[in-house]
Amino acid sequence: MATDPHRVAVLTGDLVDSTSAGSSQTDLGIARIQSFAATTSTWPDNGAHRFTRFRGDGWQFLLPRASLALRALIGVHAALRRVEGSPLSRVSIGIGSIEPVEGSGLSAASGTALIASGQALDEIEKSRLFTIAGDGVTPLHRAVIDLVEEHVQRWTAEQAEATLWFLSPDNPTQKSIAETLQISTQAVHARLKGAGAHALRRAVEAWEAEESRHD
Repeated sequence: MATDPHRVAVLTGDLVDSTSAGSSQTDLGIARIQSFAATTSTWPDNGAHRFTRFRGDGWQFLLPRASLALRALIGVHAALRRVEGSPLSRVSIGIGSIEPVEGSGLSAASGTALIASGQALDEIEKSRLFTIAGDGVTPLHRAVIDLVEEHVQRWTAEQAEATLWFLSPDNPTQKSIAETLQISTQAVHARLKGAGAHALRRAVEAWEAEESRHD
């Protein structure tokens, strides 16, 4: 099924220190990102994620609904950080158009979102994890991404896991998260508080309310 050419987001990344991590941990890290990417296909008004792996430790997937980019960025990081010892990943958001895509991946795709995402990843400072570029991206977008990066790097594995569930678009309750993780509601509350997850949810919701006007 082809993808219509319209404003989308493409997330492109590569694992940090994958050589040191080794091939087994690299494969597991990519698999965690791919699994998370698959969940984005179930998000409201989104669509096929078309996950693609490249250059061994590189990856890319599509968000047909561009306004979901910040939520997905945090989700990728949380999906990796929730596992002790997992390599992390640089992540570049590209906003723009994409030409109609055939097949399940992005290998043969083209468009401004792909170009912006790839170029921004190539240009990211070695000390950084997140970046954003493309159509309509302003200094305010970049500032939010900078703040999120600073924030999430303080997470423990347990905080990342709880936040990954908490930022699901269906806004699960702490009770339901506790049942999923098989821990107490009090433990969920403590993990979310330590992660600053409520502030992140508010930021994500504000981002999406503004950006959805352009989807």
